[in-house]
Amino acid sequence: MKYPNPFILNRADPFLLHHEDGNYYFTATEPNYNFIELRISATLYGLRNCAVQKIWTHHAEGTMSHLIWAPEIHYIDNRWFIYFAAAPTEKIHPIDDTFQHRIFVLAADNPHGPWQEKGQLDTGLDTFCLDATVFTLNGDLYCVWAQKDRHIRGNSNLYIARMKNPWTLESPPIMLSKPEFLWECSVIPVNEGPAVFIHGKRIFITYSANATGAEYCMGMLSAYKDTDLLNPQSWKKSMRPVFQSSSKNKKYGPGHNSFSTAEDGKTPLVVYHVRDLEKLEEDPLQNPNRHTCIQPFSFDENEYPVFGEPEASSD
Repeated sequence: MKYPNPFILNRADPFLLHHEDGNYYFTATEPNYNFIELRISATLYGLRNCAVQKIWTHHAEGTMSHLIWAPEIHYIDNRWFIYFAAAPTEKIHPIDDTFQHRIFVLAADNPHGPWQEKGQLDTGLDTFCLDATVFTLNGDLYCVWAQKDRHIRGNSNLYIARMKNPWTLESPPIMLSKPEFLWECSVIPVNEGPAVFIHGKRIFITYSANATGAEYCMGMLSAYKDTDLLNPQSWKKSMRPVFQSSSKNKKYGPGHNSFSTAEDGKTPLVVYHVRDLEKLEEDPLQNPNRHTCIQPFSFDENEYPVFGEPEASSD
């Protein structure tokens, strides 16, 4: 099963939901960082040329006025929710040396809107945070996200908490992973962009590591579904990247992925952004050429996902 590569141009941090109504719902970071868009299609290919709905626009000032990043759309208890990160300014924090993002939530009864602002998702830590994702397991709703800890080297670690409702955490944040291996730290120590995939007896969390150039890559955490997910000891961390740049295929810095299924409802898909250039003259974050790509993946004899490598460009 092959898909055009790139699948959608100039869209980073892609999130693709294959909903029970049969439709695909796609959102991603748009290059100007000013608004949240949503594409809805009955087919995957339809996402490439369907109408693009601008469902929310940044505020003129305040906490949701700048750098609108990494929206995700989720369907929880018969309502729609979008999680995204926004900042009050484009300035770097003078102490933390990070941007100043916080996580926010939108809610709607219909994906076409209207969308209601539920405000900031209070993580219990007042530092740079972003990339919230949610999942339900054994009747409990969980949130996983990336956040700065001023006592730990690097920009962000991964945290998990149980949720009281889709916009409120119920338990304190528990750190699951921090940048520690060379492939997570060689340029900027980062763990971010968590994505959840449940298969067989396990739950998997992939995440993106390092800075956003060719060094960007994906790591993975795994736990058994019947363990305490709020106990860091329940999780096993990959020692090496599970998805990384491919010089052979001329694809660089794959990451910030999500998971979906093909139209057969069975074939698992990894959805990610990647660059076609290995070296950039400007700051990688200021370069809009991170493109959304889609490809199927498989499992090994132990039922761990095998993502292979980013596929070469093709029609």
